[in-house]
Order: sequence, then structure tokens, then C-alpha cells
Amino acid sequence: MKTVGYAAYSSDAHMKPFHFERRALRANDVAIEILYSGVCHSDLHTVNGDWGPQPYPLVPGHEIIGRVVDVGPDVTRYQVGDNVGVGCMVDSCQECDQCHHSEEQYCRHGMTPTYGAPDRISGETTQGGYSKHIVVREEFVLRVPDGLDLSLAAPILCAGITTFSPLRTWKVGKGSRVGVIGLGGLGHMAVKLAVAMGAEVTVLSRSKRKEEEARAIGAKGILASTDETAMARAKASMDLIIDTVPVKHDVTPYAPLLDVDGTLVIVGQVGPMSEFMSVPMIMGRRRVAGSLIGGIKETQEVLDFCAEHNIHPICEIIRPDQINDAYDVMSKGDIAHRYVMDMSALSMEA
Repeated sequence: MKTVGYAAYSSDAHMKPFHFERRALRANDVAIEILYSGVCHSDLHTVNGDWGPQPYPLVPGHEIIGRVVDVGPDVTRYQVGDNVGVGCMVDSCQECDQCHHSEEQYCRHGMTPTYGAPDRISGETTQGGYSKHIVVREEFVLRVPDGLDLSLAAPILCAGITTFSPLRTWKVGKGSRVGVIGLGGLGHMAVKLAVAMGAEVTVLSRSKRKEEEARAIGAKGILASTDETAMARAKASMDLIIDTVPVKHDVTPYAPLLDVDGTLVIVGQVGPMSEFMSVPMIMGRRRVAGSLIGGIKETQEVLDFCAEHNIHPICEIIRPDQINDAYDVMSKGDIAHRYVMDMSALSMEA
């Protein structure tokens, strides 16, 4: 299948049109015309080479909403015309204990990311959602519920599941006290999901500049980390903190906010962190943990949960040829929404 996308040709993260071919359908493959492709901060990190050398040219994108255009002969779950999604991974061994527990993201043999990784069978580099088409094995395709707006649903497949998974793992529900560090693309989804679960949610930020936005999506307000008096008053007031900050930082100031047995979960920064003091951890039996997306079953759960509760990410719809402008904005700081590309604006003649 000949297709076209936007690819990074080097680590300068400048995206250009790229013509390439998707593989011929295997027996259990689903071919998808991509309608919308979300833009994640991790796309920028990856194509910049922040996480190591990349196999350029590289088509990013792991927040994919599309429509089925063809299926292999063994496919039973989907048919032509279905609205579907593809998230951050497109394969795993399917045989280890983690895969059998529906946690393919922790596959013992390594899951296959949607872009920038060798295909498990052919070895060719996977290419992502900044393109017109994608071919994915059936087990890693998700059904998009009717209640979701297709133009806004794509970020649920990354920002949504990345924050939903720790909320479920640490059993957030009615009466839970949740803090969310940062109100960017991840943070605003964490707030919306935790509120829908019945939690009392506080946004943690350097200032109260985004307080109106925080309250508008259900948070009780913002606690400014630079306000020492307010931080001291909030000691032991939270059960769980979701840390969405995507750069190196110190978690020490936030640890005292946790109650006894509270947990701070890092979902934003992938890489080095500043040293932190162990005293607040020891004195309150508090812990720092990490969390990676979710399995396919849990990703379907968050899609269904968002449809049930009418939760959509805050999105700005752009054309594919505006991707470099979006990257410029993202590189300058955190933004309280997600960019989503309308792929209908990408022609095969790009």
C-alpha cells in the first residue's frame, strides 16, 4: 500500500513529506485510513533524538483514529467501515505472563512501539500515525465507541491511557484525594479522568496562572508549589499524585503533600530525575513510582470510560503542514491542550 506522511529526516525535528509503502496485509492485519493523528510531546523528544539515535526517516504518531479499509482473512473483530484507534504499541510476544495478563506494555520480550522500532516479523522500521494509512495486527486495534467525537478522541490513546492506568492501579474512586502536577496535555486528562472517578483533585503548578482552566475541568483549584505557606498547610492532604512534568525535576517538594502510604507516580519525564530527599518518604511510608501507558484491554476501557462520561481531551485541530509550528510551540513550554492533525488535509501528492 503506497502512502504518504510527514517524517523527520534528522534530529532537527523538522518534519517533511515522506512517501513510503505499508506492508501487504498478513492474515491477521487490519488496514486503516487515518482520519486524525494526535501530536504527543514524546514525538518531539523522539525525533529530536533526546532518547537516543533514531532510524530516520521516521514518521511519528501514536494517537491514531481511523477507519478500516481492508482486513486480512483471519480477522474476526473488525470489518471495513469500522471506526478504530491505534495507540502506542502495535505488537508484543503474546506469549509471556505479562501479555497473558493484558499488560502488553510490559511484555517480557519488549512490546513493539507504533513507530521507530523493528517489526517483529519483517524487521522493517515501524512508521506511525502522521500518515494517510497504517497496517496493524488485529489484537492491537481498538474500537472507538459511538459516543466519542472522532476529531477529539486521538489523545485518549496516549495522554488518556497514560493517566488512566495509574488512577486504576492505585484504585482512585469516590473520596480519593488526587494531586496532578502540571496542567498540560497529560495533566488535563488526569484531572478529567480523576474527577469522573469521584476524586477530589488539586492541580499542582508553579503559579496559579491556569487556575481558571483547572476549575473549568473539575479541579478544586491550583496549589502553587512556590507558595511555601500554602504547601505547608497542604501537608498529608493527598493519597495519590500524578506527576506529568516532561523534563528533569525534583519531586522532594511534593512528597510531604502525600498522606501516609501515599504514592507519587511519574508519567511525564522519561530520563534523569533530580536527586530527592528520603526523609519525607521514610517518615510517611510514602513512595515514588513510575507507570507506562496501559495494555490493550485497559486502553479499550479508557475509551469506553471517556464515551460514558463524555470526556474529551482539549484539542486544537491543525493541518499536517502545520506540524512544525506545533512543535515550535511545544518545545517552548507546556500547553494546556493537545494538537490533533486532520489527516484529510494530507493528499497523496504532498
